[in-house]
Amino acid sequence: MRTGVQNLPRVRASELVGRGWLNTGGKELSLADFRGRVLILDFWTFCCINCLHVLDELREVEEQHRDELVIVGVHSPKFEHEADPEALAAAVERYDVRHPVLDDPELVTWGAYTARAWPTLVVIDPEGYIVAQMAGEGHGSAIAALVTDLIAEHSAKGTLHRGAGPYVPPAPASGTLRFPAKVLALPNGNLLVADAGHHSLAELAPDGETLVRRIGSGERGLVDGGPGEARFSEPNGLCLVPNGATDLGYDVVVADTANHALRGVRLSDGTVTTLAGTGQQFMVGGQENVLGEDGKWGPFVPGAADDRPEAVKLSSPWDVAYLPERGEVLVAMAGNHTLWEYDPAEDSIALVAGTMNEGLQDGDPMTAWFAQPSGLTVDASGRVWLADSETSALRCFDPAEGRSVGPLQTAVGQGLFEFGHRDGPADQALLQHPLGVATLPDGSVVVADTYNGALRRYDPVTAEVTTLAKNLAEPSDVLVEVVDGAVHLVVVESAAHRLTRIALPASLAGEVLDGGAHRMARPATDVGAGPLRLDVPFAPAPGQKLDDRWGPSTSLQVSATPPELLLSGAGNGTDLIRDLVINPEVAEGVLHVTAKAASCDEVPLLPNGDPDPDVFPACHLAQQDWGVPVRVVPDGDAGLTLPLRG
Repeated sequence: MRTGVQNLPRVRASELVGRGWLNTGGKELSLADFRGRVLILDFWTFCCINCLHVLDELREVEEQHRDELVIVGVHSPKFEHEADPEALAAAVERYDVRHPVLDDPELVTWGAYTARAWPTLVVIDPEGYIVAQMAGEGHGSAIAALVTDLIAEHSAKGTLHRGAGPYVPPAPASGTLRFPAKVLALPNGNLLVADAGHHSLAELAPDGETLVRRIGSGERGLVDGGPGEARFSEPNGLCLVPNGATDLGYDVVVADTANHALRGVRLSDGTVTTLAGTGQQFMVGGQENVLGEDGKWGPFVPGAADDRPEAVKLSSPWDVAYLPERGEVLVAMAGNHTLWEYDPAEDSIALVAGTMNEGLQDGDPMTAWFAQPSGLTVDASGRVWLADSETSALRCFDPAEGRSVGPLQTAVGQGLFEFGHRDGPADQALLQHPLGVATLPDGSVVVADTYNGALRRYDPVTAEVTTLAKNLAEPSDVLVEVVDGAVHLVVVESAAHRLTRIALPASLAGEVLDGGAHRMARPATDVGAGPLRLDVPFAPAPGQKLDDRWGPSTSLQVSATPPELLLSGAGNGTDLIRDLVINPEVAEGVLHVTAKAASCDEVPLLPNGDPDPDVFPACHLAQQDWGVPVRVVPDGDAGLTLPLRG
């Protein structure tokens, strides 16, 4: 097993090249402007849930070392919409990014640093040399330890310069809503909006504009209580629980996304309670969340197993939907690409679909793959429709008996890297990162096609896709209203900070458009046919060691699209080096690699040399999924290195 890194020659950091800078007050920056400071480059794209997790991981170290450390977000987009400079500026504001951001739409700086995955972190010392590269999430403790060591080292050398950094905060925004996410019709006729940018819920009058009350203080946090003291963190999905307040003490379930929690809201007085989640993120493969033989989740702490929902870690729940026949709440767990169910009556939560691998795979729910499921709705027959954002897909299934779901089917969507705005037959139609979904009175489905700025309609009878509306500002949800036979759609225009009503024609059909197909434009890696050595370097952070108390501390999973690309080497293992064999008959494809490594803090020793029994080491899990486009050529490489932390 390879977990360390070799002593390599010191490598100078490459210049930062892009279209422009954000959060600098209009100033253009170069690498020289960061000399004397510890510099972290965060390669991200704003569609990516893992990138949003890393933003949160970095906040503490960023605040702690603002005089010595500068973080630069290098935005290297996946989707066409993300290359729009106005969309990027909105995303930087939406996610409260408090450091300079380089706009890298052509992936120039991405290529210069050989980034292969979102997110990728590169640490540069005050003299301008690269000292570490990390892919994926879970590196917060390693970054903090490395930054502390670099500050001490360069302070002693006299090469560290302290002072104010180049970050210039944007002008504060005003308005009733700020990046609203989802909307819910209340029994009293009002509208409840998940006001993500204000970290609160806004109850609006039926006109969709007049503020009736606000639930939540507006400060980011995880605090229960009355409407003025409760805190949320980027809330998204909302659903009503029938007779909830009478039986449960709350009427509405909220997907409190950045808190990794489900919250309950009692409408009579605005009281907020936490239903599920600890406030910490579920890390895929982490020992703190283990599925036991009894099918229950609980922290892996000897003698302290606890399967209460509020003791189980979740991962960025994005939407919720009430299943009336089962009396349960379905949860789209975007952060680990799964579906869960919360049972209010039993006060329990369980995984019901997804392997936690990212992709588009139908069939058996426990072997199905999702990619940031972000929108849910239940039609009149009880069928569930799902907006699977990273695969730009609309998917569906029927709830099955007991706590399970039926086989997954994809109605629209082709995979992680295919997207666009194309109407017509569903097997050829294309969406672009949809976040919301609802059903129309005729049984068809309307999709908030977020990055296309459109509302799309899928007809299950004809299997056709049309466009109902366009030129919207990142529609993230849609609510169907039927009044006296007339159909109106209440659209959450997230980037315009408003709700918009759209009247539909009686036919509901929409128009057929073809805005073309797109494929993510990452450059392919040239590999040779035959043997290919895959190496995933990982080094524990200073003060940490590999954690093998409950089995192997590392894991590696490899597959390919198409599967025929690999003649051998696919499958699961614990070694971070794998010998693959590339098929000479396949010209190109994608290697899918998932790596995990667990480490823990070293326990201090007593004078007699024994570990201190009163110190329980904190555990840390690093993980990343790579989708590496490869091209098979005669003179291609015989090795592929994907640093997890090296």
